[in-house]
Amino acid sequence: MFNAYLFAGVAMLFWAIAPIFGKLGLNGIQPLAALTIRSLVISAILLIAVTAAGQWGSVTSVTTKNAVYIALEGICAALLGQLAYYYALKFGEVGRVSPIVAAFPLVALLFAILFLGEKLTLYKVVAALLIVAGIALLKY
Repeated sequence: MFNAYLFAGVAMLFWAIAPIFGKLGLNGIQPLAALTIRSLVISAILLIAVTAAGQWGSVTSVTTKNAVYIALEGICAALLGQLAYYYALKFGEVGRVSPIVAAFPLVALLFAILFLGEKLTLYKVVAALLIVAGIALLKY
């Protein structure tokens, strides 16, 4: 379990600094161009990493069903979500945009209940209310 918390903490730190780079990088360029640059750089790094790790077998052995789900997740998050996020960063304040975007677990919770049959628990309700309260505070 320690590794899960360690990785979550590392992810939090990278996601915390990413909007700063994004806001600075969007100065004078369109979000679509920025997303294209970001995606090309990440794609090159991933191609090198999967080759260096010798994991092409893992990539090519994925089932069609799993590949479709992963592709849809990428289209939703890495393309459409990221593009909307870049537009939000370009025209808004990082301190207001980031918390709203980071509230996606609220919507994911609803979708998980509706589409995956996950159970709604008291803790999930409290967490959802805290997210809503946090977003409401951004008004001030």
